[in-house]
Amino acid sequence: MPELTEPSPSGAAVPPASADATAPPHRLRVRRVAIDTWRENVAYLHRDCAVYRAEGFQALSKVEVRANGNRVLATVNVVDDTAIVGCDELGLSEQAFALLGVEDGYHVAVSQAEPPASMHALFRKLAGERLRQDDFLAIIRDVAGHRYSKIELTAFVVACHREELDREEVFFLSDAMVKTGQRLNWHEPLVVDKHCIGGIPGNRTTMLVVPIVAAHGLLCPKTSSRAITSPAGTADTMEVLANVELPLDRLSDIVREHRACLAWGGTAALSPADDVLISVERPLSIDSPGQMVASILSKKVAAGATHLVLDIPIGPTAKVRSMPDAQRLRRLFEYVARRMGLALDVVITDGRQPIGRGVGPVLEARDVMQVLENDPHAPQDLRQKALRLAGRLLECHPDVRGGDGYAIARDILDSGRALASMNALIAAQGARGFDHRAPKLGRLVLEVRAQTAGTVAGIDNYQIARIARLAGAPKVQGAGVDLCRKLGDAVAAGDLLYRVHAEYPADLEFARQACARDNAYRLGEAADVPHVFVEF
Repeated sequence: MPELTEPSPSGAAVPPASADATAPPHRLRVRRVAIDTWRENVAYLHRDCAVYRAEGFQALSKVEVRANGNRVLATVNVVDDTAIVGCDELGLSEQAFALLGVEDGYHVAVSQAEPPASMHALFRKLAGERLRQDDFLAIIRDVAGHRYSKIELTAFVVACHREELDREEVFFLSDAMVKTGQRLNWHEPLVVDKHCIGGIPGNRTTMLVVPIVAAHGLLCPKTSSRAITSPAGTADTMEVLANVELPLDRLSDIVREHRACLAWGGTAALSPADDVLISVERPLSIDSPGQMVASILSKKVAAGATHLVLDIPIGPTAKVRSMPDAQRLRRLFEYVARRMGLALDVVITDGRQPIGRGVGPVLEARDVMQVLENDPHAPQDLRQKALRLAGRLLECHPDVRGGDGYAIARDILDSGRALASMNALIAAQGARGFDHRAPKLGRLVLEVRAQTAGTVAGIDNYQIARIARLAGAPKVQGAGVDLCRKLGDAVAAGDLLYRVHAEYPADLEFARQACARDNAYRLGEAADVPHVFVEF
């Protein structure tokens, strides 16, 4: 099992502080309120509760709840219905109740919460000041400890976005994120990882790169996230093939035996503050360079990676729209990675359109398995991009000369060794019995056809992803978009552009309406197809 470095005391449920003699806590029976408040602790008090009246609480103020040596800070919501919470009860949302770790009806101590210790640093950032390293550490400890309300979290995220962090502050933020979570140590000099900044539908290269480099013997313990605003994350797609929610000791055994894993990273508590901040950033569509760098690099360092290949796609509807923007982002990544002791190879790639044909968990899993099986019908853009990225990762090994990685990766894929490596991982993690030759897609189908003749001159990544999500992906694994035309393809009026798969009529109707407004395809002349310089 990898060695775990524990964070300094800052968890969500921590030993209680000494009681304030002037404000003794009140005791109420705790009640689990089955509401998922998405990474925010929420407490529910009845308007006629004696504690609510005595303490002078207001909605959205914070309470401290203590029981069995644990403490949870929660934002107060006021209710008027005793069916939700009685006058002698304190309701807790799903996350807060789980953190407190007691049974329904247990008597808990309730008192007004002191403001987080880092609030003064937050106010200074709101005023546009540059923060020190200890300021960021204090803020991130409180974020990881769920001591900030959603309003306070939003204030921090917006302040960092509006007053863009300088590169030193980005390092301070990244370092604080690592220090407030667990850190894995695999006790090997070379631990590799690959990551894409996102924004491109399909693009499931990680599921090809990992078995390729593992077959060569490199250690690649890949923990990935689930989708938040995209139609599928790596963990969502891998879950079509195998179990991805595995305890750390089981993952360790798999990595030790197979040199890799493809699992969800939520069970490892790596950079937990990042997960909390993402819950605010994504609904606001805030993805500033500094916050992006801190989010990605903190998780890679916490996962024990020593070498990282980072994919930055550029294109008209990608996260990064131009080469100058890509180069600025690259320099920021390189500076922070160097300060954190992480060897980084940034690759700028073509982000003008989705990679592969499938957009959605089952469709993307189909594409991956077709490539691994060297199926002649496999999407060649997915194959080629994965080979290039795998080649760059293989060149991290001291025995592989620069420029030789692609040929080695291609040989591993063509020989079937990558497929054998993936099949071994699937079996070890718990196979789900997926058959990519007969994938279980959503039973309802919408065909989107070209209205006029022309050449595919543009595909809107954002709109394709939105259509796939409206169809039900990733929650409905078989939902999504199956592309039939890519950039540069000639089409006649009435030719099929893509199919939308959905399981439920309402989802299909939402997707149909989105397609009617904008089908994401722009047709023109062959000369209209844009070109983009990439580093491969």
